Amino acid sequence: MEFPRIYLQESLSIGHLISFHYFEYAKGFVFDGEQHDFWEILYVDKGEVEVRADDVVHVLQQGNMIFHKPEEFHTVHVSHAHKPPNLIVIAFACESTAMSKLANKVVSLSDRERNMLSMLTQEGFNAFLPPFDSPSEHQLERNPEAPFASEQLIKSYLEMLLITLIRKQEAGAQPETQKFKQSSLQKEKAESLKVQQIITYLNDHLADSFTLDHLCQTFHLGKSRMKDLFQSQKGIGVMEAFKSLKIEQAKTYLREGNYNITEVANLLGYTSIHYFSRDFKKTVGMSPSDYAKSVKARVYS
Repeated sequence: MEFPRIYLQESLSIGHLISFHYFEYAKGFVFDGEQHDFWEILYVDKGEVEVRADDVVHVLQQGNMIFHKPEEFHTVHVSHAHKPPNLIVIAFACESTAMSKLANKVVSLSDRERNMLSMLTQEGFNAFLPPFDSPSEHQLERNPEAPFASEQLIKSYLEMLLITLIRKQEAGAQPETQKFKQSSLQKEKAESLKVQQIITYLNDHLADSFTLDHLCQTFHLGKSRMKDLFQSQKGIGVMEAFKSLKIEQAKTYLREGNYNITEVANLLGYTSIHYFSRDFKKTVGMSPSDYAKSVKARVYS
């Protein structure tokens, strides 16, 4: 018996990846600009940045993504009035005419879209070798120890993200379709909101020291429930997330340059600079002083 087969059509396909970057910029950084024959997306993971696309200037904030179409001249500027940004920049070749729907667009990503981008970014770190933060470095070097199919997942996640955003653009020009409530989606949204509430609380108390028991009591959650929430939403435990938030804020303080390393440690509730330096190096891969020097080097290079 023969079974009929149907060819799966592709409306959008990524042919080549040109560059993959994750930047942590200090105030005063200026990228003079470039122009090329492929697409580039820039996403603000944290902070603010000024981006020029041809003759239009955009001030992008956390959660914003801009699409630079082929042959569009674009620059990046971090003024002293902006919060130091973390940026994800990915350049790729795509011949699909559907990409025209994203030309000249600045969009705010939803939680679902940010999750896609997060998985894409993680696979980028898996698939390729650093550095990821050099504006002049565009030659991707494969990681010989990359997990199985990392590059294919990059392609898949990027295509999923672009398709989702194109659909959103199309839906914006059409009558609103009927919305169906699904209990599973409501549950996922509620869990995401709860984790975000906890993250906000932790961000507001970075100078404090918490125990897991304290956080569980504050948010009326059992330890196992707290663990399950953060593992499903963030992939790490709540205390690990708290430490990560402290280190991210430390990096921001160091890029701003308003405090020395001892002051940064005190601001983040560390009892000694030794413990702060240990946690910082374990997370970032370099000491706080080396990180501060590398940031200054990128500004003035």
